[in-house]
Amino acid sequence: MATLEQCRSALDKLAQNLASANGHLRSAAALDRSVSCWITDLDTTFGGRLVNSRIEDVTTEPGPPAERAQIRLAMTGDDLVALVDGELHFARAWGSGRIKLEAGLRDLLRLRKLL
Repeated sequence: MATLEQCRSALDKLAQNLASANGHLRSAAALDRSVSCWITDLDTTFGGRLVNSRIEDVTTEPGPPAERAQIRLAMTGDDLVALVDGELHFARAWGSGRIKLEAGLRDLLRLRKLL
C-alpha cells in the first residue's frame, strides 16, 4: 500500500507534468478550478487549485472531501502512484471503476485531452 508521502510525491510529479505540458495538453490543463483527490485506502483528501496548468495551494485533510471541488478524483494510493508513473492507463481504470472522476461536462471535455 502506498504511503501518504508517496501519494504527495505523486501529486507533486503530476503538478510538474501539467506545468511542463505543451500545445493542446497545456491548453487543456489551463483551467481555473478547485480540485480534490481522495485517497480511499488512506482516507485522506488532497485539495488544491488547478490554475494555469499548475496545481497550487495543496492541502491534506483526513477523510473524504469536506467541500465539493469542481474536479473530484477518488482512488487508492497505489492507483495514484501507478497512474502518475505511467503504469496505469487512466481511461481503462476510470472505465473499470478503479478511479472515479467527477466534474462538469465542459471540464470533462477539456480534461479528456490530458487523459
